[in-house]
Amino acid sequence: MTRKIILAMTMGGLLLATAACNTVKGAGRDIQSIGQAGSDAIH
Repeated sequence: MTRKIILAMTMGGLLLATAACNTVKGAGRDIQSIGQAGSDAIH
């Protein structure tokens, strides 16, 4: 389970780093998608 969380966080970090969103709204969407990916990885 810990391994999945670490993987999800790493993938989320890479997503944020490559997305380079310019607006607060875009950042909110990025954070939401990372949360969904983490949730999917845990289940």
